[in-house]
Amino acid sequence: MDDIVLPPKLLTTLSNAVDIVNGHDFIHVYSHYDADGISSATIIAKTLLRAKKEFNVTLFTSLDDPSMEIIRKTTSECIILTDLGASYIEQLDDLECDVVVLDHHTVEQQAKRICYANPHLYGIDGMTSGCGATMAFLFSIAMNENNWDLVQVAFAGITGDRQTINGLKGLNIYLYEGGLERGYIKASEGSLIPPGQLISELYLTTDPYLNGISGNPDGVGELLDSAGIGREKHSGDLTENEKRKLSSLIALKLIEQGTSMQTMSELSRTGYHLKDWNMDAETLGSILNGCGRLGLGGVGISAGIGDAKSLAEAKELDNTSRAQTMSGVLLVKKNGLNQMKNIQWFDSSTIGFTGMICGIAMQFIGDPNKPTIGINRSEDEDITKISSRATFALLDKGLDLSKALKEACASVGGAGGGHKIASGGSCPIERSEEFLSNLDKIVGRQLGK
Repeated sequence: MDDIVLPPKLLTTLSNAVDIVNGHDFIHVYSHYDADGISSATIIAKTLLRAKKEFNVTLFTSLDDPSMEIIRKTTSECIILTDLGASYIEQLDDLECDVVVLDHHTVEQQAKRICYANPHLYGIDGMTSGCGATMAFLFSIAMNENNWDLVQVAFAGITGDRQTINGLKGLNIYLYEGGLERGYIKASEGSLIPPGQLISELYLTTDPYLNGISGNPDGVGELLDSAGIGREKHSGDLTENEKRKLSSLIALKLIEQGTSMQTMSELSRTGYHLKDWNMDAETLGSILNGCGRLGLGGVGISAGIGDAKSLAEAKELDNTSRAQTMSGVLLVKKNGLNQMKNIQWFDSSTIGFTGMICGIAMQFIGDPNKPTIGINRSEDEDITKISSRATFALLDKGLDLSKALKEACASVGGAGGGHKIASGGSCPIERSEEFLSNLDKIVGRQLGK
């Protein structure tokens, strides 16, 4: 590792984490269920396999009080949390077992006993410059330099957490340069055209969401006809002239539907080709994410470890997940967002995929001047789960969803946190409306309204 790029205190923490893990034969791994969380867990699982250690993996939709109770009941003498933990450091400190936390969310407490690595602790922004998979990978190569091939899985998490939309920063640059030097990863020019079979990919695309085309087979056909492109075409088969035509038509459609120039720029972000996977990092991230969203994160981890049968299954799950997400997006588009003074929100209780739909609505459907909130009322658990998304433009005006969600959830007996631009939380189901009202006031205060 390079001391010039990686902070010495981080290297010391990672070295301590390796010593802790090497002192145990069995480790229980806890992680988040999204692309970053599954990528992180996969990296740790592969690392432990290579070190000939036994392990178990548990994925959570969020780290909350019920999840913490599950962790407290572990019989393992050593646990690792990836892409989780920042909001529960004090409780994790109280556990009797050895604990390693590899997270990147906003730091709320300093650890007193456990081993805690988080970019924010070293003056690095965990929202843009190092995600859970980044931290898991740095642990992996601290344990064994031969694990550099896992940088490819790390980039599935980095892209899945949207840390490439405005260019690589911080710790992620270290990963890219090392992966490039070793031949595992290579940057490619960004494009508005989704990779894959165009007739299906344009139908399922939500990044970008194209009004009248996404989720509309007739609209997809008309777009391809307008570009003079056969409906059997794959993105890799397009001529330079066909690429220009299709890209121009997509750009015009986005401008027509009022997409901001910032979002347009983000959509043309650099891609990252993964040598051993023969696919783009965002494609692998989507595949892993689909498994988690459908409650089959274990399939995603097996696929990430390299099981061919699991990878084939994971690809099918990804298509199912994307189709279900599209159905939810179309429903939100049809019904519109509920507008309050400073926030806009929708109820996803009947459709799920709250976080993903929330991000799509923020970028392509709702008012760009208000953060978007998605709530999912789970009557079985008597709890409302919350997701929120913003834009960098709103952050520039003073918005901090991590603080806003933490305060608003706590005001109604819940808990929340995350990043300034994307946060989550939960609250008692009967206090959902009170939560929204309180959040609206907090956001208004942050934005100076």
